[in-house]
Amino acid sequence: MEYRTIGRGSTVSLLGFGCMRFPTKKNAIDEPAAAALLERAYEAGVNYFDTAWPYHDGASEEFTGRILSKFERASYMLATKLPVWLVESTGDVRRFVSLQLERLKTDYIDFYLLHALNGDRWTQLERLGAYAELEALRNEGLIRNIGFSFHDGYDAFERILRAHPWDFCQIQYNYVDVDEQAGEKGYLLAEELGIPVVIMEPLKGGSLASLPEDAMAPFRAIDPQASAASWSLRWLAAKNGVRLILSGMSAMDQLEDNISTCSDPRMPAGAGNDTFAQVRTVLESRVRNSCTGCRYCMPCPFGVDIPRNFTQWNTWGKFENRSNARWEWHNPDFTPARADTCTACGACIPKCPQHIDIPSDLARTRAELDGIA
Repeated sequence: MEYRTIGRGSTVSLLGFGCMRFPTKKNAIDEPAAAALLERAYEAGVNYFDTAWPYHDGASEEFTGRILSKFERASYMLATKLPVWLVESTGDVRRFVSLQLERLKTDYIDFYLLHALNGDRWTQLERLGAYAELEALRNEGLIRNIGFSFHDGYDAFERILRAHPWDFCQIQYNYVDVDEQAGEKGYLLAEELGIPVVIMEPLKGGSLASLPEDAMAPFRAIDPQASAASWSLRWLAAKNGVRLILSGMSAMDQLEDNISTCSDPRMPAGAGNDTFAQVRTVLESRVRNSCTGCRYCMPCPFGVDIPRNFTQWNTWGKFENRSNARWEWHNPDFTPARADTCTACGACIPKCPQHIDIPSDLARTRAELDGIA
């Protein structure tokens, strides 16, 4: 396993275990299967385990802490996160840390993050003095490194990153999502400021772990045996500012493949930026329409979220990830805004800069996504 330095001198495995996607049985953590994954990861040299207050409906922290407590505490790192959406007072910061220490069965948390920050949440946390409270907790030895995970645009990321001397930051980043959220610009800013980067969603929710064959062709031309997932991890590992890559592994074959990659993350001979550019070009060629998500077509008088429908349709076209597509399409929160409610009134058509026949494409979206088995 390759190791890198992060935060205040901590040595961590390049591969971190994300405890958000444990195998489940009857809507609960499948404890024997999940314990086997954690134990195998530890045995292989993974020493960074990332969980959070809401993962697995609140069960992840307790389970993770219970399984890892059989090992010497100094031999592994625990990361968890403050549920910032539940913080209403400065005192809540200390209250949650105390509860999480109990859940995790530990006296200290190695890496503590403000969870899922966006611009609005950050403004509220600054007003409450949350960072100063975390510094106090660090001085008391209850937490050791302060960071944040991020889900918003670049401007909010820059504002947060420059606000305090963070020990690390955690962003969504992969060779496809270079312009999403903090993206490439955010990664480069963190590198410039000397703030170590932890990567989440390196496989884009699993979409980059199982690419369509035409998209895999540039990779297979260089190394026919390498998995799609391994290419994603190697792309990230080659970046100096990336100190750790989180993966939410729910099966032993996924874990073994990632262990193998992060034990020798060098790029195969002959691979370069052009290789990944070719893959991106193939994926972009598979989109169903030219929607850019500009939202000029909104609001729809009948409640259809037109860009969200087209994002799901185009994402399905790119990656053919059935489980993700089914989950997104049948998400109860999305149902009122799905293409089903389109009446083909045509009010959106003249507003579209891409000149998309929106009602016709919404009908195609519904037909295709309804039909995914």
